[in-house]
Amino acid sequence: MDFRFDIIIEYSPYLVKGTLLTIGLSLAGILIGTILGLFIGLGKIQRRKLLTWPFVWYITFFRGTPLFVQILLIHFGVIPMLIGETNGIVATIVALSLNAAAYIAEIFRAGIQSIDRGQMEAARSLGMTHVQAMRYVILPQAFKRMIPPLGNEFIVLIKESSLAAIVATPEIMYWGRAMAGQYYRVWEPYLTAAVIYLILTLSLSFLLNLLERRLKTE
Repeated sequence: MDFRFDIIIEYSPYLVKGTLLTIGLSLAGILIGTILGLFIGLGKIQRRKLLTWPFVWYITFFRGTPLFVQILLIHFGVIPMLIGETNGIVATIVALSLNAAAYIAEIFRAGIQSIDRGQMEAARSLGMTHVQAMRYVILPQAFKRMIPPLGNEFIVLIKESSLAAIVATPEIMYWGRAMAGQYYRVWEPYLTAAVIYLILTLSLSFLLNLLERRLKTE
């Protein structure tokens, strides 16, 4: 089997652009998904069960349907309805954010509920409001426990961003497929894409391990 490095070199500028876009899409999805996930997770643990239903159904829908389908629905249905035309990058960011929020909400819920109830009662007895107790007492403790599952979700999000190629978002897999289509080659484009994704996920895992170790020593 001959392995053609020349076509990888030819496509390297596009693969670099695709990698940068993949990082941007993933960061946007992580940031927006984390913010949404926090509010959805807090909404799900409200005492009034009736108010929790929208959050429960949100999580059920986005965790129970494929991201592939969600991207198509958002790309061809939601985004044109909102801005009048479709946009692959916007659709991908929205889909990744909404999908990640459902999983991150469950991580926040589990992390918050893992803290002993006495912590909240003690904070309230000191005169804190529920919001203050959650912000200054519960969430800082819960966050340390949530780092491993959050890290796993962030890594999954990077890999799932490859589905953006189906709506012509020019990330890594888009250019890998373009390379494969032009030269009718399999090994070079897809192995190159796999190596790039591996580097991204290993780098993120390394950074998360450093953060986890640092928080353990505090």
